[in-house]
Amino acid sequence: MNAGYHMTRMAVDPRRSIVWKALWRYYFRHRIAADDTVLDLGSGYGDFINTVVAKRRIAVDIWPGLKNHVAPDVEAVIASVTDLSAIDDRSIDYAFASNLAEHLTKEELGTMLDQLKSKLKEGGMLGLLQPNYRYAYREYFDDFTHVTIFSHISIADFLEANGWKLLQIRPRFLPLSIKSRLPAIPFLIGLYLASPFKPLAKQMLVLACPART
Repeated sequence: MNAGYHMTRMAVDPRRSIVWKALWRYYFRHRIAADDTVLDLGSGYGDFINTVVAKRRIAVDIWPGLKNHVAPDVEAVIASVTDLSAIDDRSIDYAFASNLAEHLTKEELGTMLDQLKSKLKEGGMLGLLQPNYRYAYREYFDDFTHVTIFSHISIADFLEANGWKLLQIRPRFLPLSIKSRLPAIPFLIGLYLASPFKPLAKQMLVLACPART
């Protein structure tokens, strides 16, 4: 990751925390149990993992600044997501990555997915939230660190080709970023998530689990 990325494209923005707290309240808390172990891949400022209420929380990011932003009881692992050796096998109930896959080459993403299979418990799953190129093609490469294109069709094929079973795909889940015209008001975010109509929605949500035999 470019050293200046967190000063430009990923600068601190208090709206990010507001959005993630609302996403926890209206979506993720219904899918993550209090006794789960949750892994946040490419955690950044830790906005997702800091909102999670779970028995154990782990954040992985190559950025050393991660440790300065996660909550005290979040285990911060400074490493590439292609090296999950610090994570115990069969220890994770729910793994999550927000806006990560498009920053990785297909080879790097394949490596991460392959390693993650052994880290998930039986019944464990992976959630991916990221831009859907089908709807975000105009803005996709405004972020200079994006290297790989995925639509809801191609990410599904890629996961299945790498030994994962698709559980759910929502092609339009959220607006592309907190810089959208939609206000960061928790109640309105809850209404947006519950609505079948998704104006400006250009991010997709994918849920998958290892296709174990």
